[in-house]
Amino acid sequence: MEEIKVRWKKAALENCTGVPCIIIPPPPSFTCGTSTISDIDNNSYNTVLIGTQCWTKENLKVTTYNDGTAILLNNTYTSGRVSTVWAGLTTGAYTIYGNESSTGANATNYGFLYNWYAAKGIATAGSTTYKNICPMNWHVPTDGEWTSLIQFTVPTETVSATATGIQSPNAGGKLKSTSTLWNTASPPSPGTDNFGFTALPGGSRSSDGSFYSIRDYAFFWSATEDVVLSYAWFRVLFNSSSSVNRAIIDKSVGASVRCLRD
Repeated sequence: MEEIKVRWKKAALENCTGVPCIIIPPPPSFTCGTSTISDIDNNSYNTVLIGTQCWTKENLKVTTYNDGTAILLNNTYTSGRVSTVWAGLTTGAYTIYGNESSTGANATNYGFLYNWYAAKGIATAGSTTYKNICPMNWHVPTDGEWTSLIQFTVPTETVSATATGIQSPNAGGKLKSTSTLWNTASPPSPGTDNFGFTALPGGSRSSDGSFYSIRDYAFFWSATEDVVLSYAWFRVLFNSSSSVNRAIIDKSVGASVRCLRD
């Protein structure tokens, strides 16, 4: 390896005509499953190769799009346990379950919750030019890319790309982490994490601004909207079931985000 570096430096110097000579090193190599990636806030994420897809193993917890544009933080209630501000947003925003701090247990364990506008990269109301919440060379998976993951996870099942409700009765158990952060249901339905996806139950923020289902459900956004109903597609895993559900939900809902390599 050292010999290769020396040869590269020698070649770079021989071909450098600038004064002073500035040598830009080649980008570091990336191996999915062993390499980590960092977002613009310098949060580090482990990666996992599942079939031909390279996923982040942890939920996103970034506060800015990858061009440096800030994502709005809404971490307050306006009345009781609801927030009319959160409910009325039509641009990207994030929150932390229970309005906890970014250094609290919920943020540390489960990452942040984002509305769909943030997952899609809509920083200005009505914009059709989308920013990217994921690191460079990564993106929020589409509805179809989620389906591809589930199909690979359960190759003996017929997984419909258009199913509403239960998309797979068994894929959820294979994607759920074995962590005790999942509440034990009755009857129990523990995760087996067969592929290293390590899904954790970060819960959600409702479209009215209330929080629900932490430690019981894992909600994940796709970047795909349902243009007929103006909702967006997501996936949900349960502590009480081994299934994965595919459904549409209000874009104001706060859910977790995983990133997929381009």
